[in-house]
Amino acid sequence: MKVTVDYDVCASTGTCMQVCPEVFEVRSDGYLYVLQENPPESLREKVKQAEELCPTAAITIEG
Repeated sequence: MKVTVDYDVCASTGTCMQVCPEVFEVRSDGYLYVLQENPPESLREKVKQAEELCPTAAITIEG
C-alpha cells in the first residue's frame, strides 16, 4: 500500500492524524507530513478511514 497526499488541496485539518497518527502528522508549522509512505498492512483500515474522512479528498491509497 502506498499513501500519497495532494498537498495542493490539503487543508491540514488534522482529521487524518486523529484517525491514524502512525502515518499522518500535522506539525507546528501547520503542514501535514506523511510519516510512512508505505505503511504496513496492519494499518490499512486506519489509513482507509483517514482517506474517507479527509474533507478535501487529498489522500489517495494505491495498492
